[in-house]
Amino acid sequence: MELALQVEAQSGLNWPRWKRLAQAVEDLGFAALYRSDHLINMQPPDEDALELWTSLTWLAAETKRIEFGPLVSPVSFRHPVLTAHMAAAVDDLSGGRLRLGLGAGWAEREHRAYGFDLLPLAQRFDRFEEGLEVITRLFNSREPVDFAGQYYHLEQAVLRPLPQRPGGPAVVIGGRGSRRTLGLVVKYAQEWNTFRIPVETLAELKARMDERLAAAGRDPASLRRTMMVNLVYGRDQAELNRKLEGHSVEQLREKGVVGTANEIVDQLGAYAGLGVQRVMLQWFDMDDLALLEAVATHILPQLKS
Repeated sequence: MELALQVEAQSGLNWPRWKRLAQAVEDLGFAALYRSDHLINMQPPDEDALELWTSLTWLAAETKRIEFGPLVSPVSFRHPVLTAHMAAAVDDLSGGRLRLGLGAGWAEREHRAYGFDLLPLAQRFDRFEEGLEVITRLFNSREPVDFAGQYYHLEQAVLRPLPQRPGGPAVVIGGRGSRRTLGLVVKYAQEWNTFRIPVETLAELKARMDERLAAAGRDPASLRRTMMVNLVYGRDQAELNRKLEGHSVEQLREKGVVGTANEIVDQLGAYAGLGVQRVMLQWFDMDDLALLEAVATHILPQLKS
């Protein structure tokens, strides 16, 4: 299993923090660095929130090894044609290291603040599907693209230069909704990301996904499986007890991995047994590089052995 980091950009991400984190993730042996695509917090107070594509362009040029991308970028923020152009360019700049996480959008306060149209849920997913269709058609077509949807319209549209990777950057879709999300994963995604669920729930969800893939004539092994989780890590039992803050371990494990190094390795192993290939640790304290180094020292080598 691979370990990666994910940061909530709306919670204080600025250039000094982004540069320090990127260097640490690259140097310490983590597989990837991801970030959210939000402009403000879900509730006040608001903090620094470095813009997505500016930060990813810098990352593509200034790192050599790690993969990276948004978890996830809502189609409600940007026209999918622009997203396709930016994603293809950044992926090429990085030598093929972008994972393009896309979503329908959900943060009401953010959409209201900036005048983005969130739409009712059913229409929101209709727009999301059209956005996925536009992006993937542009990635895959050497001929001009026509598309007539309710939300997007293309007439002889081209993506030039063509992505260096055949088919363009890998599309990542997150979520577990059986009515729409799983179907969109089967149709459009190369990677499926789930979020803060216990092992038992993941086992049921995996079975449903594999059934959907098989029914569509798609090999289940063709879909990369990843998961984002909370991390509560104590370098010793005393530190762990302080971080629990009165919560039970069982309660916190409903949303992530909790414990000392060996305990966390065991929990990650259970996810790996269900096909999870990469875990993104949600990293809330962007300045705690000492803890990041401890994870790299005591947990990461056990996952690689």
